[in-house]
Amino acid sequence: MIQASDASAVFTDPAASLRELETDQGVLRYHDVGEGLPLLMLHGSGPGVSGWRNFHRNLPALSRHFRCLVLELPGFGVSDPSDLHPMAAAMPAVDDFLDALGLDQVDVIGNSMGGIVGTRYAIANPARVRRLVTVGGMGRNLLSPGPGEGLNLLMEFTDDPTRERLVDWLRAMVFDQGLVTEELIEERWAQATEPQTLASARRMYSRRAMEGMAAAAAASDEAPYWAMLHRLRARTLITWGRDDRVSPLDMMLVPLRTIPDCEVHVFPDCGHWVMIEQKDAWESAVVAFLTRPEVAA
Repeated sequence: MIQASDASAVFTDPAASLRELETDQGVLRYHDVGEGLPLLMLHGSGPGVSGWRNFHRNLPALSRHFRCLVLELPGFGVSDPSDLHPMAAAMPAVDDFLDALGLDQVDVIGNSMGGIVGTRYAIANPARVRRLVTVGGMGRNLLSPGPGEGLNLLMEFTDDPTRERLVDWLRAMVFDQGLVTEELIEERWAQATEPQTLASARRMYSRRAMEGMAAAAAASDEAPYWAMLHRLRARTLITWGRDDRVSPLDMMLVPLRTIPDCEVHVFPDCGHWVMIEQKDAWESAVVAFLTRPEVAA
């Protein structure tokens, strides 16, 4: 691992902390920064996403307290690609990763899709996840139409990727439109249109794939993950942007009411990327939650 104090490059240059792990399903890549209790960080989905892009701004604060392990999930252009649906590939990737590093228990931060992966993993492996932090995207729409505006824009881009559609989607992700810079657009465009990454995205976010998943879920006897949240044993902090146009705020009502040990922190003037738009406030809430002493039952 790299100590947070070793060099400022660890927070600005992804190559400085990037590591590789060989698995039976291909190479998993991850960033390893800091020391202390292990903190697994799972990124979201969408055009040009990566764990580094989601979380590198938060590493200076979080690595003072934790060994931050930012896992690059298969199918998003950093770790090796997978023929599986990205959600299906993510769960075994987490298992392989923790096993290879010999980690019996971790705390987990998951952004959007990463929050769903972390939640499902914690339900299936209750002894392995101590505390869980999610960032938007977890639950189900109760008061607002679904899919939301941001997901519709994501499907439009995935079906017919153009620079204009990418910009429309990025603008739906944030409250502060100044965050959508030319640099952000160009780096996202380059990765999102890489052929294998785009093929993976189409397995998840093409309109045909989304409609197929909805039809399969309706016909299945298996309960959706959000109906299993009462089984979650990890102490949970749900964080959300009040102005999220991808996963509207009412989605958090089911998790809030059904997760046994759960609290919610909502950030104003904030879209889907809470850890970016409300960086300092989000980091403060997360560190306080993860370092709070255990209370005897």
